[in-house]
Formats: sequence, C-alpha cells, structure tokens
Amino acid sequence: MAILPDFRIREYALKEKMIEPFVDAQKHDGVISFGLSSYGYDIRVADEFKIFTNVNSAVVDPKMFDKRSMVDFKGAICVIPPNSFVLAKTIEYFRIPRKILTICVGKSTYARCGIIVNVTPFEPEWEGYVTLEISNTTPLPARIYANEGIAQVLFFESDDFCEVSYADRKGKYQYQKDIALPKL
Repeated sequence: MAILPDFRIREYALKEKMIEPFVDAQKHDGVISFGLSSYGYDIRVADEFKIFTNVNSAVVDPKMFDKRSMVDFKGAICVIPPNSFVLAKTIEYFRIPRKILTICVGKSTYARCGIIVNVTPFEPEWEGYVTLEISNTTPLPARIYANEGIAQVLFFESDDFCEVSYADRKGKYQYQKDIALPKL
C-alpha cells in the first residue's frame, strides 16, 4: 500500500469523481487552508453543526443515542463550549474507489488551539459527506470557521482490490447526506 501524491489524487478526483467539489490547489488567503496538498486533500467543514449540550440531562449512549443530547446550529462560526464536542459534515462529497483507503487527521492550526478533529477511515467504496467529530479540549470556548479547512485526508492505494468493500457489506453510514448520528 502506498500513499498517493497530489497528481494521483487529482486523477482520481477528476476521472472517478472521488472528491466533489474538488479544489485543485491549496487555498489559504485569509482562511484556514483547504484543497489539494502534496500528499493529501484538506477538507472543509460545512455550516451545519450539532453541539452537545447537557440541558436535557440526556445520557450519551452509542447503542441508544438520544437526539436531545445535541442542539442544531447553522452559521459561519460555531462556538464549541469548553471541554465539549460538536458533530459537523464536510462540504466535499467522497466516492472512495475500491483500491483506496483514507486516513483523516486534524489540521495543525486547530490542534495548536486544543481543537481535535476525529474522523474514522473512509473505507474502499464508501460514499457520502463525511461526519466530522470536533472536540474542544480547552477550558475556554473555541471557534470553528465554516467553509474553511478543518482536516487533511491522506489517500493510500493498494496493489490489490479488497475482498469485501464497505459497499459490499452495505455499511450503515453509506451515502450520508447529513450529519450522521451513531447507529447500531
């Protein structure tokens, strides 16, 4: 398995619509950078957020997720409360080819502010908008800027096709359109 350089990511993005919309070069004038980089692609966060709240005294349980544990917010800047968490989604829609696996890591600009972005790998033949998990590890409120970079996706290509893809096993998060809450 080898990491894909920029020109191979571009080929997949254009020929197989792996990333839509696709930004062919990194944009960074006055914004947190996004777009194609040397060995990855910097994704953007959309302007829709689900902010965790304890106002309803709900318990967070991945087997029986209570939607009352979150409040919806739409806007250009999302403020994450101290030591709290939000869910969001990407602007980009992904179609991962069968020989590709991705790893997504947070951008250093946010990490240096105590903001951690956690995203699980995009498996072969997974498709959809990515649900982002964004944690504020600080004792202070933290801002997230919609329509700007939030994390970097690294693409790895195998020499062989996987035996069973995410689509083959009908993965529960396939074709996500909105922020996807935990499913069992």
